[in-house]
Amino acid sequence: MENVAELQARRERGKALRQMVPRSTHGAIGHVDRDPIALLEQSSAGRVPRLVPLRYGRMVASPFAFYRGSAIIQAHDLAGTRRSGLIHQICGDCHLSNFGGFATPERSLLFDVNDFDETSPGPWEWDLKRLCASFVVAGRHLRHDAVENERMVREVVTSYRDRMAEYAEMSILETWYDRITFDRLLETAEDADLQKRVRRAMERAAQRTHETLLPKLGVCEGRDGRWRLLDAPPAIFHVRGEQTLFEPDDDWLAYDDPAAIVNRCFGDYTATLAQDRQQLLSHFRLHDTAFKVVGVGSVGTRCLILLMIDSHGKPLFLQAKEATKSVVARYFKSPAVAHEGRRVVEGQRLMQAASDVFLGWSKGPSGRHFYIRQLRDMKFSADLELMDVNVLAAYARTCGWVLARAHAKAGGMAAEASGYLGTSDRMADALVAYSIAYADQVERDYEVFVAACRSGRLEARTDADMAADFRV
Repeated sequence: MENVAELQARRERGKALRQMVPRSTHGAIGHVDRDPIALLEQSSAGRVPRLVPLRYGRMVASPFAFYRGSAIIQAHDLAGTRRSGLIHQICGDCHLSNFGGFATPERSLLFDVNDFDETSPGPWEWDLKRLCASFVVAGRHLRHDAVENERMVREVVTSYRDRMAEYAEMSILETWYDRITFDRLLETAEDADLQKRVRRAMERAAQRTHETLLPKLGVCEGRDGRWRLLDAPPAIFHVRGEQTLFEPDDDWLAYDDPAAIVNRCFGDYTATLAQDRQQLLSHFRLHDTAFKVVGVGSVGTRCLILLMIDSHGKPLFLQAKEATKSVVARYFKSPAVAHEGRRVVEGQRLMQAASDVFLGWSKGPSGRHFYIRQLRDMKFSADLELMDVNVLAAYARTCGWVLARAHAKAGGMAAEASGYLGTSDRMADALVAYSIAYADQVERDYEVFVAACRSGRLEARTDADMAADFRV
């Protein structure tokens, strides 16, 4: 157990930071005198050109969809805010839809942060601010009133504050071993309805396996039992197939032997895995690869699914996703990164309670960086549209808990953070003000974005519109 005097000294160091950066200063939203469209265009550079309109088409659906897809804008704005001075690995895109359930290597079901494309060293409060603002933006989309939206922010911040105080009392090993399992969520559920929802989530996650995914995405052809992924553009297509969305002059189409390129990249990837996982992967044979469009903000970045089959005919789906420079690193100075895929993997391993056994990285054609993970392994995401106010409040508390655990593990500064936060509602008051003001800004930016799509400055297309291009 940590020396009591040392623990108190660390808390006092965190508390002393309030003298330089009072908690009330976190109500400011930063420098918002910028062109949001120019920032979005900057973040779209290097993506598959024909998929950029789909990115904008998904973002135009609502202010919350826009918020999900515009992490670069908030990172820019946060750079103009005061910083507490505690710096460590952060998620970088910590909105409420980037939390979910997944299976550990031991087959337990965890609830944790699940998206690390933007992870980088940064101010811990940037994650908390993005999370809190997301509850207000989403709450308005769900037609919750101002009182209910304020409640969600307070649930997040209070949970984060109280859990961080608990982690401050724990040894570093206890913090690293702590896991927020669905069984623990069942124990903390306050009523029968919440318990029912958690059990239902566990049941749904258990059904989301590679085997259940195989007949949905693939078809077995020929007597040799070889599987092929099915084209379903714009969501899934073969890069060199008739339904490709790649331009003829794309550098990925310039290689005479694409199979050799895939094999080389796959070999580089396996070298980043532990020896036992290399051995495990050696029992699978690659059957097919295809391009997959994912998410909202990631649409247009290079992403492949790899269908692998073992000697028993059982599948393993891997996803190779392009990693580009973190939006956090664009606006907060940090050490140079040699490989963006490795940045994602190491940030994920540092922040999550447990990570995918197949998590690794590789360099693809034209020097692009990728990270690789399982496509689907008992993964579960909450459906906000189906949550009433009380369920959403419980979800907010859980997200605050999860983020506190991730920060305590990644930073090793739980005592300092707890000292800075204190026991009062000062930080919650500031982040309520921040979240409401920033949600207003998001709505203004969204109107500018919609106008740009209508005027033709940006092209936006829906999934249905693009799919119609491929119908006979």
